[in-house]
Amino acid sequence: MLYKVLRFFLSFLGAERQNKILLAIFCFAGRYKYLRPLVRMVYNRTDPSLQRNVFGLNFKNPVGLSAGIDPDGKYCRQFSDFGFGFIEIGSVTPLPQVGNPQPRLFYLPKDKAVISRMGHNNQGVMNLINNLKISHPSSIIVANIGKNSISESDRIVKDYGYCFSMLYDFVDMFVVSIACTVNDGQPDISYLSEIIDELLTTRMTLDRYKPVLLKISPDLGHSQIDEILDYAQISGIDGIVAGGFTNTRENLATSAKKLENIGAGGLSGAPLFPKSLALVKYVHEKTKGRLPIIGCGGIMTSKDAKEMLNAGASLVEIGTGFMYKGPSIVKRINKQLIPKNA
Repeated sequence: MLYKVLRFFLSFLGAERQNKILLAIFCFAGRYKYLRPLVRMVYNRTDPSLQRNVFGLNFKNPVGLSAGIDPDGKYCRQFSDFGFGFIEIGSVTPLPQVGNPQPRLFYLPKDKAVISRMGHNNQGVMNLINNLKISHPSSIIVANIGKNSISESDRIVKDYGYCFSMLYDFVDMFVVSIACTVNDGQPDISYLSEIIDELLTTRMTLDRYKPVLLKISPDLGHSQIDEILDYAQISGIDGIVAGGFTNTRENLATSAKKLENIGAGGLSGAPLFPKSLALVKYVHEKTKGRLPIIGCGGIMTSKDAKEMLNAGASLVEIGTGFMYKGPSIVKRINKQLIPKNA
């Protein structure tokens, strides 16, 4: 109740400013080592049945934080204290970039959703590395890497390769998120293969093996998904992140006029869940379970998380659900995932 009241009063400041203040409040205690045990006691739920071994890594539980909440890795230690089994930071780019002009983040309370066109604003890969050096958490850290908006042609592959090489010693695994272009209704993944080949070739030269995952959108058609999955299974990709956001505006309670005033952007939150769930099921069935899946997009409750895991996901991520429900959502989900006889 207190969290809902706080969100109500902060809502008058605009969505992006509201998020920044909420994160600062959430993470205040994490700055003081004597308060961190209290935060962990309040928000953590631990049980051997929650542990997962996926991608060769040991996760203390299957609930992770999705990319976009902490692009610069400023709050990794604090999110770990809230009980997340893993934390996806980014998207991070080689050089800092300010992203799109404000306003660029909009809450849709009637739908428990968010529309975002942030434009991958972040302080660059070197700033992220410095933040990880200062406060590296006990949870598994996943880096979502990308390219600078000014990069074109062969520079794109170099951007991904640079972020990958620079972050390799500081994170546990990587996510590559790429929007596929379409020619004459068919997917064009030529540049995707160049990027992935660059990363996997680089990985072969390094001492430690770290998983590389590919994130795919629920907006893709089955023919596009099929081609991407075929490539993923022969390339050496370790898994799939299924979901994220959608560009559609279907079956929303928010008025058409408000949506028109907001304009373009990716929709995340509760309305996305059916599409994300269907995507997880499709990927699991198409690959016959050979590629581990992280399911994300619209998980707002324990029931949603259970459905995603039952559909074939090995792990799940929450983002918009965290901002709507607050830090206690992690504990509630993990509590419900513990078998009743455990």
